[in-house]
This record gives sequence, C-alpha cells and structure tokens, in this order.
Amino acid sequence: MKDLRQSLRRLRWQNICMLTVAGFVYAVGVTMFLTPVHLYDSGISGTSMLLSQLTPPYLKLPLFLIVLNVPLFLYGLRRQGKLFTLYGVYAVSAYAFGAFVIEDLLPIDVSSASPIAQKDLLLCALFGGLICGFGTGLALRFGGAIDGVEVIAVIFAPQLGLSVGTIMMIYNAILYIACGALTGHWIPALYSIVAYAVALKTVDYVVEGFDRSKAALIVTTKPEEICAALSAEYQSGVTRITATGGYSYAEKTMIYFVVNRFQIAKMKDIVHTLDPQAYITINDVADVFPAKQRKK
Repeated sequence: MKDLRQSLRRLRWQNICMLTVAGFVYAVGVTMFLTPVHLYDSGISGTSMLLSQLTPPYLKLPLFLIVLNVPLFLYGLRRQGKLFTLYGVYAVSAYAFGAFVIEDLLPIDVSSASPIAQKDLLLCALFGGLICGFGTGLALRFGGAIDGVEVIAVIFAPQLGLSVGTIMMIYNAILYIACGALTGHWIPALYSIVAYAVALKTVDYVVEGFDRSKAALIVTTKPEEICAALSAEYQSGVTRITATGGYSYAEKTMIYFVVNRFQIAKMKDIVHTLDPQAYITINDVADVFPAKQRKK
C-alpha cells in the first residue's frame, strides 16, 4: 500500500492529460476509420474488435478493451513497475471511454461507413493506421501504453529467444488470419495489415521525431585539429575516445559528434580537409537529451 501511494505521488498531470489525448485520438482512428468498414487494429485492440463483431451487440468494444487489457498490465506489474502500469491502465481506459463516446453518445453514424472516408478501404486503412499510430506513439512518449500484448511480449521475449517486435508480429499475423477465417472476408483482413504497417511507421516518427539527429564516429590521427574545428563551426561539444588500430596497432582517436542531417556534408568536408585518411561512420540517433546545466 505504501508503494502504491508513492507511485500515485509520482504521477504527473502533464502525462495524465497527454495520455487522455492519446486514448481519444486512438479511439477516433479505430471507431471512425477501421471499425465502420470492418478493418482490424493490431494487438488486443484488434482482438477486441473481432470479438465485438462475433458476440451479441450488447458486448461492445470498450468492454473487451478493459477486460482483456487490464489483466495483462497487472500481470506485468512487477516487471514494468507501478507507475507504468497506472499510466497504461489509464490510457486504455481513456481509449475505451473515447470509443464509447464516439459510438454511443455523439451524433455520428459509424455503423456502416467511415464518416470521413466512407467505404474506401485503402483510405480507411491509411488514415486509421496513421491516427492509431499517433495515439500509440503519444502514449509511449508520456510513459504509458495502449496495448497489453506489448507488455507480455517484453516479459516473455528473453525466455523465448525472440525480440519484442517478432512476438508482436507473430501475434498480429495469427490475429489477421483468424479475422479472415472467422468472418469469411479476407480483403478487410489484408487491408488491416496495411493499417498496421502505417501505424508502426507513425509510432516511430512520434516517439523518435521526424528529423532524427545523426551520430558521427570519426577515427582519426588528428583529433586536436578536428575537435577544435567542429566545436568552432557548430558550437557544440565533442567527445574523444582513445583507440588502437586492429591491424596496424597504431594509436588513434575516435571522435563522437552529433549533428543533424543538414550538417553532415559540411562536417565531412571539415574532417577530410584536416585529415584525408579519417574514417567516418554515420548512424541514426533516436533521441538527444542535452546535459543539464548545474546550478551555480
């Protein structure tokens, strides 16, 4: 009980507000684009959509979302922590409530066609996936999640020797096959894969940003000149790492430097002007967190 109170004190209102937005955004993608034309989301959300179609009308999507998701989040409580679990359960609840509001309270007809894309399956798949991916990415950025399958995948991935992404892909492949087999309609199931692919890419953009930074690793014998030139040009820090050549055993220095994609060409010119033999590799950087300034 004490640990729970401590977790509740760590809750941030900013996160709560953004998780509310994430849940309602996700609900818009599902109820206004996917469900009306019988397309399916991924994970527990997609499973809930399928069950709501196969069961009596009074068993609706929000009910399945809560019943299926909450136990999975609680099962992962010890591994993921109380704070993540609280945020996750809240995000799922916001999604379920948003779906209830759109389907049952607002004067919007989502029974037979998307109110925006009508019955165009491709448009519904693209925009449904885009909006759902945005909702998922927003939830992840603010400490929560909207799908309990991801929690289970994180727990069992090491034991199964598989990555989290592989487990999710296997689950969704089985889900879409089941959707086609149980409903007898394979075209919506195939278009659902399109929505899933769009959602995955959108999640990456929301979580990692549209303009990723680039990490340059420079192996050189002239570290002083290159570090001074890069610091002067970009007004940013440079990290030097002592290294030894694997073949020549010559003493070298590796320089770690973060730039954006517009600065790469000029950075290479600076380095190769000072050291034509410098070896440069460029890698994507998902996030950059600057060091906090110490208070004087």
